[in-house]
Amino acid sequence: MNNVVIICAIVLLALLFLKVPVYISVLAASAVYFIAMPGINITVFAQKVISGSEGLSLLAIPFFVCAGIFMNYTGVTKRIMECCKVLTARMPGGLAQVNILLSTLMGGLSGSSLADAAMQCKMLVPTMEKEGYSKPFATVITAASGMVVPLIPPGVGLIIYGCICNISIGKLFIAGIGPGVVLCVTLMIFTHFLSKKRGYLPLRTTKIPVKEKIQAIKPAFFPMMLPIIIIGGVRIGIFTASEAGTVAIVYAVLLGVFYRELKLKNVFQGCKETVTTTAGIMLIVAAASAFSWILTKEQIPQTFSNWMVNSIDNKYVFLIMVNIFLLIVGMFIEGNASMIVLAPILAPVAQAYGIDPVHFAMVYIFNCTIGAFTPPMGTLMFVTCGITKCPTKDFIKEAVPFYILFLIDIIVLTYCPALTMFLVNLFY
Repeated sequence: MNNVVIICAIVLLALLFLKVPVYISVLAASAVYFIAMPGINITVFAQKVISGSEGLSLLAIPFFVCAGIFMNYTGVTKRIMECCKVLTARMPGGLAQVNILLSTLMGGLSGSSLADAAMQCKMLVPTMEKEGYSKPFATVITAASGMVVPLIPPGVGLIIYGCICNISIGKLFIAGIGPGVVLCVTLMIFTHFLSKKRGYLPLRTTKIPVKEKIQAIKPAFFPMMLPIIIIGGVRIGIFTASEAGTVAIVYAVLLGVFYRELKLKNVFQGCKETVTTTAGIMLIVAAASAFSWILTKEQIPQTFSNWMVNSIDNKYVFLIMVNIFLLIVGMFIEGNASMIVLAPILAPVAQAYGIDPVHFAMVYIFNCTIGAFTPPMGTLMFVTCGITKCPTKDFIKEAVPFYILFLIDIIVLTYCPALTMFLVNLFY
């Protein structure tokens, strides 16, 4: 590795640690390389940045972002929340269970863990506090439930990873269902026992009539069909993953018209939010394209792959090392930033060990979601604590049992590929 590449790496890490926006950090590090490296035309830098944002598969990002925003304006959230309340009403920690299930169901609509967590902090945490839940517990359970969202299709992280590592986004969508359900179920079981210990009561103790359950599920039925329509349509070949985004937008608008809650001013506001959100994501992707070109030119993935394969002869040991490494990185660097820098390096190594690229993608993304929950720089932790006004030290103290749960989950996901690959193999 030459000195210029080392300087680039130092610049990148320094800027990320200083909390400079991800795209500026990556662009600055890339610019240093193109300026300092002799024999390379600086115009290549501009070409790689522009070409990196022109991939057809990237069209899925603005479409799904727009669909998720429109869903928030159609009254879908409150309908799904009422459904969750009925389904979890007799479980200990009723409102906490609603929080988890709502995130799982809304994950297929919003695609953004931060947006989901922010919404639920405003909708559920005040009610949970009135019902006797402590502020730290309510904040932690909201952040923990937000971790499910990136795993459930159509998570934006799945799309970005697929574009960076050239993996079928349709396969990633299907692969995310297993880990997402596992995380949801383990969280609900854990919350059940924790709530019983603390005396957090169910919403209801009497038996809920079947008729009442049907009445609660009925308004939420059509919104919850969206992930099924997306996955089914992509698999059958009716539309591509990118085209599925446009289907999602049309579906969201039709629901808004059907429920009579989507107004013209909401459409304009939704388009404005879509542009600003998409611009932030696309700037990161464009910057990542130039940085990936540098890694490829310097043959860093190949060099790292050869070193790892020669040093570690067991793929299970490799997976342990990757998990430990990514958990530590996630404590300091935001998930998308680490994905841009590290995924192009680690994915070829995993492939050299015979690990399925789709399975490794889910292991990687799951590690990123844990990092978002973990101090000192976890984004989910900061967003939820900022909205609920929960002190960070109280959050960390309350979250300790959840960290243990997530470590168990990541070990199970890592060494049980069937959780990820069963549906992929079934569909494909």
